[in-house]
Amino acid sequence: MRQVRVGVSLKMYFGHAQAVAWFDAVATRVRAHEAVMSRAVELFVLPTYVQIPAAIMAFHDTPVRIGAQDVASTERGAFTGEVSAAELAEIGASMAEIGHAERRRLYGETDAIVAQKAAASLHHGLTPVLCVGESERVPLEEAVDAVVAQLYADLVGVPAGPVVVAYEPVWAIGARRPAPARHIRTVVRGLRAAVERSAGRGGSSVIYGGSAGPDLLTRLAGEADGLFLGRTAHDPDALIKVLDEASLLAASRINARTAVVREGGHRGG
Repeated sequence: MRQVRVGVSLKMYFGHAQAVAWFDAVATRVRAHEAVMSRAVELFVLPTYVQIPAAIMAFHDTPVRIGAQDVASTERGAFTGEVSAAELAEIGASMAEIGHAERRRLYGETDAIVAQKAAASLHHGLTPVLCVGESERVPLEEAVDAVVAQLYADLVGVPAGPVVVAYEPVWAIGARRPAPARHIRTVVRGLRAAVERSAGRGGSSVIYGGSAGPDLLTRLAGEADGLFLGRTAHDPDALIKVLDEASLLAASRINARTAVVREGGHRGG
């Protein structure tokens, strides 16, 4: 059964004190959220590098996972300003966002670089949050082909291990509305099939980002394994609404799996 996941990237919107206040506000709510505390739903938070230790401290008594918004493609050396996967793992981070459209556009990151970063992350026990998405709005079949090809390129040479594929069509990032539900469902199905065809990717999931918010996960009718949130999650109450929706999805999957097991038992008997 695929994990239901909700992620939050804070990008560079918060100063340190504001981020710490947000961590505390969310952690208080999470401690009272049964689905997150029971691990039926996984929440992960990606603050700035400087904010990671404070986030780990704020969420220390919860299952919330903390990660970074980027990671170096190399192990160590004279790489000014870079942070290695080894050091992130050493301080307690467990995830790394890789290949976001902004990194590709602003800093020229290629699929080859993304693959190197994914490999470095898995080598040190970090789960890659691998961002893929078509740059322009194109016919649906073309969108599926484009993002699947991008995913395969981003996994070249990457060792076995689970990944969180974050489908974020570039044209929907920062837009007033997310991509249409039918579009998302179709592309997510294509990405999931591609992940399943990739050996050694058990435990992976496909989530959606790009102007995501409350009510979207419900409209996706169980196709996506969760959402990747941006500014919507700046409001802790809005984040909890999404987690509530994720808990319903997790419960439906558990119920469906239980029904299958029972049916199998009846046939066996």
